[in-house]
Amino acid sequence: MRLFYLEFACMFIKVKICGITNIEDARISVDYGADAIGFVFYPQSSRYISPDEAEQISTKMPPFVSIVGVFVDAPFEFIKEVKEKVKLDVIQLHGNESPDFCKMFDCKVIKAFRVQNAETLDICKNYPNVSWLLDAFNPDLVGGTGKVFDWQIALKAQLLNPRIILSGGLTAENVADAIQKVKPMAVDVSSGVEKSPGKKDHQKVKAFIKATKLALIES
Repeated sequence: MRLFYLEFACMFIKVKICGITNIEDARISVDYGADAIGFVFYPQSSRYISPDEAEQISTKMPPFVSIVGVFVDAPFEFIKEVKEKVKLDVIQLHGNESPDFCKMFDCKVIKAFRVQNAETLDICKNYPNVSWLLDAFNPDLVGGTGKVFDWQIALKAQLLNPRIILSGGLTAENVADAIQKVKPMAVDVSSGVEKSPGKKDHQKVKAFIKATKLALIES
């Protein structure tokens, strides 16, 4: 039954383009077939966007496109305020947020983990009721590392939670391989489709989404 679930999920893998900072990049991403766009509300990030700017973009997005807000150890009240202002569908937490903190929201929650080794899964086990985003570890960055981690660890994570979102160093050149090996619920890309932090390369966005869709057909 579990194998069937993973094979079925693979047929409907979602694509999230993260680190959106302007309306043009958001529209292009959606036009090319992105299922979700991500706004980073972490001031230290080179992809930071203010809630006011994100709201202006969010209101121009078509229905059925998920709006994801990325936070790092932000206070609950701040996240709640931004969620209501920007009309977030999903909250993505990239800091040291506790399992109990993740349960405080009335929407879908993604907990991000920076994978160093298989022992990272011991931490993931404490978050059984949310989706897991697995990213590469970098001591100086909380996301957008542009680095690939060991996908065998992602396969082990599937045994614990089928709601895996794969991130970390994904590009149009390797996303098909990642999908075929890991069969994640979704793929999340930021630096892999950029010409500079926060500025998307539209041809890379197009190529990434096309490669993902082709991988689904061929898998």
